Amino acid sequence: MNFLRGVMGGQSAGPQHTEAETVRGATGPRLGKGPGRNGDEGLGGPEVTSCALPSDSEIIGYALDTLYNILSNEEEEEVEENSTRQSEELGSQFTEIFIKQQENVTLLLSLLEEFDFHVRWPGVRLLTSLLKQLGPQVQQIILVSPMGVSRLMDLLADSREVIRNDGVLLLQALTRSNGAIQKIVAFENAFERLLDIITEEGNSDGGIVVEDCLILLQNLLKNNNSNQNFFKEGSYIQRMKPWFEVGDENSGWSAQKVTNLHLMLQLVRVLVSPTNPPGATSSCQKAMFQCGLLQQLCTILMATGVPADILTETINTVSEVIRGCQINQDYFASVNAPSNPPRPAIVVLLMSMVNERQPFVLRCAVLYCFQCFLYKNQKGQGEIVSTLLPSTIDGNSVSAGQLLCGGLFSTDSLSNWCAAVALAHALQENATQKEQLLRVQLATSIGNPPVSLLQQCTNILSQLTGQIAENLGEEEQLVQGLCALLLGISIYFNDNSLESYMKEKLKQLIEKRIGKENFVEKLGFISKHELYSRASQKPQPNFPSPEYMIFDHEFTKLVKELEGVITKAIYKSSEEDKEEEEVKKTLEQHDSIVTHYKNMIREQDLQLEELKQQISSLQCQNEQLQTAVTQQVAQIQQHKDQYNLLKVQLGKDHQHQGSYNDEVQMNGIQPEEIGRLREEIEELKNNQELLQNQLAEKDHLIEDLKSSQTSTGMSEPSSVTTSTRDPEQIAELEQELTTLKSQLNSQYVEITKLQTEKQELLQKTEAFAKSVPVQGESETITAAKTTDVEGRLSALLQETKELKNEIKALSEERTAIKEQLDSSKSTIAILQNEKNKLEVDITDSKKEQDDLLVLLADQDQKIISLKNKLKELGHPVEEEDELESGDQDDEDDDDDDDGKIPDHI
Repeated sequence: MNFLRGVMGGQSAGPQHTEAETVRGATGPRLGKGPGRNGDEGLGGPEVTSCALPSDSEIIGYALDTLYNILSNEEEEEVEENSTRQSEELGSQFTEIFIKQQENVTLLLSLLEEFDFHVRWPGVRLLTSLLKQLGPQVQQIILVSPMGVSRLMDLLADSREVIRNDGVLLLQALTRSNGAIQKIVAFENAFERLLDIITEEGNSDGGIVVEDCLILLQNLLKNNNSNQNFFKEGSYIQRMKPWFEVGDENSGWSAQKVTNLHLMLQLVRVLVSPTNPPGATSSCQKAMFQCGLLQQLCTILMATGVPADILTETINTVSEVIRGCQINQDYFASVNAPSNPPRPAIVVLLMSMVNERQPFVLRCAVLYCFQCFLYKNQKGQGEIVSTLLPSTIDGNSVSAGQLLCGGLFSTDSLSNWCAAVALAHALQENATQKEQLLRVQLATSIGNPPVSLLQQCTNILSQLTGQIAENLGEEEQLVQGLCALLLGISIYFNDNSLESYMKEKLKQLIEKRIGKENFVEKLGFISKHELYSRASQKPQPNFPSPEYMIFDHEFTKLVKELEGVITKAIYKSSEEDKEEEEVKKTLEQHDSIVTHYKNMIREQDLQLEELKQQISSLQCQNEQLQTAVTQQVAQIQQHKDQYNLLKVQLGKDHQHQGSYNDEVQMNGIQPEEIGRLREEIEELKNNQELLQNQLAEKDHLIEDLKSSQTSTGMSEPSSVTTSTRDPEQIAELEQELTTLKSQLNSQYVEITKLQTEKQELLQKTEAFAKSVPVQGESETITAAKTTDVEGRLSALLQETKELKNEIKALSEERTAIKEQLDSSKSTIAILQNEKNKLEVDITDSKKEQDDLLVLLADQDQKIISLKNKLKELGHPVEEEDELESGDQDDEDDDDDDDGKIPDHI
């Protein structure tokens, strides 16, 4: 190895030769592309030597070949076994010496970066040999080497097929049983490269290279949840579908194709194995259905000419693809075999399961497929059990139920076992179907009445007790244990409804004929058996021969659950049983109470949800109302600000008016203006008087309306007269109100005009005071006149204020009058409706009376005509009915009063 380091140090000194310049002898690669792992790279002609001096790459290549021959265990076929063992031991010893210095492996990894064929190819073979000899140690060295795994991944991208193919073998040894390296290889795009190689090589029709790639894929995915998730998320499941396009059935199946397809089916099972996490398995199952992979597998399942081992593995693969996945199970139930007429695939498979001539492994695969179809599939369980019921049996076709019943009571013990286990899975965790199975009737023989399925099974197992009591050999101990289990079930689940088979009597039977200790010992034989442990590991029924077919996986779970409780039940006294029964009843009551409260809670939850929705809607309304209130508050604040501003301005106006008054007192007013003001005041007084008169008239009208409303309970004619008179008064009142409103508006206009003229007068007074000088004597006179005018103006303003108050009160009275008018209108309408109803009733009663009179007259005429006919026929006819009593005579008198005609008239 030191020599290799020296060569690497001076590698650039010598001339570089290509692969064509130097050809290896016995260590060179094989030629040809096909079943061999090596491809077209390398030369297969006669050995040629180069005239040039050997390059460093040649020396490195020969050194690597030498190390490979020392460390590997490859021997000629003629060598004896002893020498082969010695060679293996020597190879392991030399490998251990080689890897003691980790830098040796690190240097070998660096040599693999060399693209020269003479260096890379022997380096790949040497590293592969090291991994085969001491895999875990070499894996750890490569794992801690910087970029160690990444350098090896470059081998898959090598254009020379021989290096690429041997690189696949190297990665097989590298990834075996090492999860960390498997993850690194997967994230180095290994899936993409391997799937590309498989496609290039022809999928299932490819050679041994496809086989090597499939083995490497299994190493990367098996028991590695991270890589499985990465494979699914990378949409690589979709690329598996073309693998199963097997083509024409007459195209032939080579041994390599069978091997490749077998590995492909195993790879699918790796992704959907029951031992994987349920979530990962479920997502892969759905992806296989969505991309059509399940449909392709079902096509192979129903095809003809498929080899038996491929068909068996396909059935197992379909089983795990549909196990526990409802959508896949529903699709499988809809698959039909290409027969005439078409039959469901389930029926065709069950026919193979109960057929003695079919291979044993195939029958086991069909049973596993049926179990997976029914796993957590209550819909499928119901469909299978329904084919056993009398109302659904079709005599023209074979159903799944008929096949299972036929196998259950067949002379073939293997068919008995498979059919019994299949029926057990149809009832697994499904109380409804257990009750339905009790309705199944069997025709045991011609002429005898049918018996139930449970009765027939009980007849077959009628010697339980005798089997347990006998002292048999070890081979029969397992049967004794199963009999003890069945008897224990009869005790533990006994509800004491039958007096002859109560718990206590069965316990006494066991104690007297078997013994409690002996019974428990026989019961323990089941879980101690080797086949029990083997069946409890995996759901798939995988048996080497029919002799080992004793336990089912789900049955082992049942035994594990019941063994302890049956043992306790055997040793319990009658008092403890009674206490347990009371506890059970209490628990049942508790369960009923809990169920009741659960229902109440469910209802309360619904009510709570409704209340929450109402609260949310109310909150929305509240938010809207708060928004509206906020806007209104802002508007009110704005109005307040405007009001305050107007108030301030009005105060300034009053101050300004006061200054004007002072100026008037100082300067005086013209007599013409004062006279005009007096005239205006007189007009305002007249208007006020007019308004007061109108107000008195309206009060009188209101009193009249009140008196008219009190007289609504009078006779009909008076109410009609009131109803005709009130609209006229209402019209007059509305007219007067309109007139009053116009007068009020004119008053407002006049007041506004008066205020405007006042302002103009004050402005003129101010201008006159500025233009004419005032004498001291005239000032006193003017002051007196001004005081007089001011007093009159104050009185005028007071009268105006009082007039406004009266106008306001008048408007309020107008509103009250309007409300009274509306109420009177509604009263009038109600009275009018009642009047109309009374008129209709009177008309109807009169009509009915007229009709009754007509009918009575017709009846009397008929009676008279009948009496005349009787007289003509010679029968005596009495004028009066002798059978009528005195009370009836009185009733006849009453009838006469009502308009009836007596018989003698």
